[in-house]
Amino acid sequence: MSTKLSLRVENKIEELGRISAAVDELAESEDWSPALTFRVNLVLEEFGINVINYAHEEGGVHDFEITLLSEPETLIIEITDDGVPFNPLEDKPTPDTSAPMDERPIGGLGLHLVRTMTEEMRYERQNSRNHSTLVMRKAE
Repeated sequence: MSTKLSLRVENKIEELGRISAAVDELAESEDWSPALTFRVNLVLEEFGINVINYAHEEGGVHDFEITLLSEPETLIIEITDDGVPFNPLEDKPTPDTSAPMDERPIGGLGLHLVRTMTEEMRYERQNSRNHSTLVMRKAE
């Protein structure tokens, strides 16, 4: 059996708390491990911050959608926004985490973290919207 959670949130940092509270509620109702709950919240926070801070060059209030589909073995997260086209798989290079800290460029670690914490990541631009799908395994 699967459970679906859908959220429409504004592109405001304050909304990250609402996302986390909804994830925590779903996690409790499905008896997720603390580690899975942490990973999901971290992935959504990192991705959400990117949408909030970078999706709209002109600023203003915009909404984006988050859908979580909890299957027995996996969690599928879909994030949809109407921001500028941005493919997180191609538009941001993987940072060199072996370089000394003072030689690394600023930025890019959040998406790198998302990539490493998910089993699969897909992107498509459809109807002037970014559609990102993240798949996470529930088992550690």
